[in-house]
Amino acid sequence: MRVTIQDVQKMKRNAQPIPVLTCYDYTSAKILDSAGVPVLLVGDSLGMVVLGHETTIPVTMDMMIHHCRAVSRGAKNALIVFDMPFATCSPADPAGSLRNAARALAEGGAQAVKIEGGTHMAPVVTAFVGAGIPVMGHIGLTPQSVYQLGGYRVQGRDGAGQERLQADAVALEAAGAFSIVLELVPADLAARITAQVRIPTIGIGAGPHCDGQVQVFHDVFGLYEDFVPKHTKRYATVAATLREAAKTYITEVTQHRFPE
Repeated sequence: MRVTIQDVQKMKRNAQPIPVLTCYDYTSAKILDSAGVPVLLVGDSLGMVVLGHETTIPVTMDMMIHHCRAVSRGAKNALIVFDMPFATCSPADPAGSLRNAARALAEGGAQAVKIEGGTHMAPVVTAFVGAGIPVMGHIGLTPQSVYQLGGYRVQGRDGAGQERLQADAVALEAAGAFSIVLELVPADLAARITAQVRIPTIGIGAGPHCDGQVQVFHDVFGLYEDFVPKHTKRYATVAATLREAAKTYITEVTQHRFPE
């Protein structure tokens, strides 16, 4: 039976930590789903770790839908969350934003969407929830704003920044978001926000006090070698394993050892 947003919220109430991983394809979805990961995020991070872009900004709705369809075919139990890509939802375009979010569910097969931004995005969250589209918020470092933020930097270091992020979290909860990602914020601030809101917080580089944690599939399993975030723990080195297997295959073919 598929995990629901109510199940995720119940996990917070029961003080049960919430594991979340990104996922971008059918095979990985089947593996993670069978392992019991309750929430799979089809992240726009695929632009970097799958497609080789320097940022997430080139990712389009069509790209996201393509990958989300694959994940939805592979994962039958996990809650699938669709990451709304750059410039696809905005308070300035409520009708277009709603059309895009509807595509995520109707075409992509997701059960919820994730949007970046705090207080200024609250009207969008309200509109989506009113249309029956569950929303996961995302504050702190918002990668789609990387040029405005001046890079991938920790947010909320000073008092004003911390007050702004706390206000963002409260506004997203009031707008109807079922959970909030906190990315690259100080651990003490993440702890305060987690205690302040009733909905689950999902941390990434935000310390151990969030209700859940999300990591990028290619980072934690050692597939993406271009850059390793400081907040990542590698649970496997799959790239090295695949490289050695490929070398063995080359050797066996060139030496007429395969096929036998």
